[in-house]
Amino acid sequence: MNNILFELPPLPYYITIGQTCYEPGQQHPNRRNIGIFDLLFVIQGTLFMGEDEKHWSVGPGQSLLLHPDRYHYSTSPCSEKTVFYWIHFEYQGTYHELSESHNTLPIRHAWANPYRLKVPQHSTPRQFESVLHLLSLMHDQASANGSTAYWKEQQRFIDLIQLLEDERSENATPSSVMRLAEQTEAYLRQHFQQDITNETLSDALHFHPNYIVRCMKEIYRCTPMDYLLQYRLEQAKLLLIKTEWPVSRIGEQVGFRYAPYFSSRFKRHTGLTPLTFRKLYSR
Repeated sequence: MNNILFELPPLPYYITIGQTCYEPGQQHPNRRNIGIFDLLFVIQGTLFMGEDEKHWSVGPGQSLLLHPDRYHYSTSPCSEKTVFYWIHFEYQGTYHELSESHNTLPIRHAWANPYRLKVPQHSTPRQFESVLHLLSLMHDQASANGSTAYWKEQQRFIDLIQLLEDERSENATPSSVMRLAEQTEAYLRQHFQQDITNETLSDALHFHPNYIVRCMKEIYRCTPMDYLLQYRLEQAKLLLIKTEWPVSRIGEQVGFRYAPYFSSRFKRHTGLTPLTFRKLYSR
């Protein structure tokens, strides 16, 4: 099963909801590059949908999330009366498709929100009754106006997305490689000010250092020491902007014991010396 991974912030923005009923022989219209996400929930019957090269049969109690920049089409007319809700929403952030077998994650900057929203593209939510309740409330209020209605719509939409994500979390079984890579990342972020080596990680996480390195390279495409260096330098950027501490103190604060080495690595990373970076971005 594929997931669509949303980098946060921003949050997805709810636009509108509708309910459609097709009689036997009718079918979903073909569309290309509609510019918004289309989230479908089938209540009765079956929708036969395609997106580029993928095909799905979306039956009662199932959902399907279609991309905003692809070709959506019906692969077959409905064979029975088919009723479904559709939700349109917008997302201005970064997102990409993530298969269960390929969970490579990007390195996160020091100030980045560590949380990412994973929504299954095609799923059968076990909490579909709760999903239906929210859909019904949203549909009933679709024509309401004013700030109160706006915030209720957005909140119910987020509640709906959370139900879909909770379903994915309950069913997901992260691989041992993914779990160890995430544990390693968490340890590095929590202890970046300390002296850390591959042996330190091995003692803390109770795995052979070579295996830890392999897991990090597979998931984050870098070694633990590469990750640690980049995280320290991102923290240093924050301190250069937010404080008036001397460069040597900032280097020590983020885990560098020697100021010249810190300055050298910082310039190699950013193309600027720490002092030049401060003058450029602290005003």
